[in-house]
Amino acid sequence: MKLVLKLIFAAILLTMIVVTVDASLKQSMWDCWPGLSAQPWAIATLFDAYCGFLTFFVWVAYREATVARGAIWFVLIMTLGNIAMSIYMLIQLFRLKPDEGVEALLRRHVR
Repeated sequence: MKLVLKLIFAAILLTMIVVTVDASLKQSMWDCWPGLSAQPWAIATLFDAYCGFLTFFVWVAYREATVARGAIWFVLIMTLGNIAMSIYMLIQLFRLKPDEGVEALLRRHVR
């Protein structure tokens, strides 16, 4: 299961980097904002994404050993979205000891 999760989060990371770089090379995010902000579904999609980022961050904050580390991850998640989230998951998966199962991901780090 750990290998499957590593492959899934690596694929998410790679996909998000490729899509983000491709979009950035075609058009600046700031240049397209006036058109996007006029679209109700674009706004709904952004709210949906950021509510998901916030939900994921609550779990990260629970797991992290210090407020400072949680704050760093908050900034990364809110600015990089799924790129940061997949990096976080890959870090946590690679930190698991060989004898630990994926359920160890749910445990809080010792403070």
